Amino acid sequence: MNRDSRHLESVLHRDIPLTREMGIKVLDWHDQQLRLYLPLDANINHKSTMFGGSLYCGAVLAGWGWLHLRLREEGIEDGHIVIQEGQISYPLPVTIDATAICQAPSAAVWKKFLAMYKRYGRARLTLHTRVVNAGSEDAAVTFTGQFVLHR
Repeated sequence: MNRDSRHLESVLHRDIPLTREMGIKVLDWHDQQLRLYLPLDANINHKSTMFGGSLYCGAVLAGWGWLHLRLREEGIEDGHIVIQEGQISYPLPVTIDATAICQAPSAAVWKKFLAMYKRYGRARLTLHTRVVNAGSEDAAVTFTGQFVLHR
């Protein structure tokens, strides 16, 4: 785990206590991709699969964490990140530990987002997260979230 990963995990566990109870860990932050670990045991439902609410939280947190780390790389630490809207789909059950993965938007989208924030003190960014069962690349969950950064 690199320094950025440790920083984000500390922020999540301190500022969003639910993340501790869910057992969320930051696996890595590399090449503008964030990967979070979601353990089945702490998030299991009555069907012995991962609870949909936990999957939603994990997907939102992957997007929130991605934006937090990316802004930190840009030297922007004066803003507040909130989720404004989210759309989720659960095509496959999560039957074992899982990984939530958020990747970067296009460079053009990122550049426009930064310009809007610097000019107006508020900007919106759409991020995509997928959750996969451990050892698989097939998306068990797909999530699209609109995040707002404001001063």
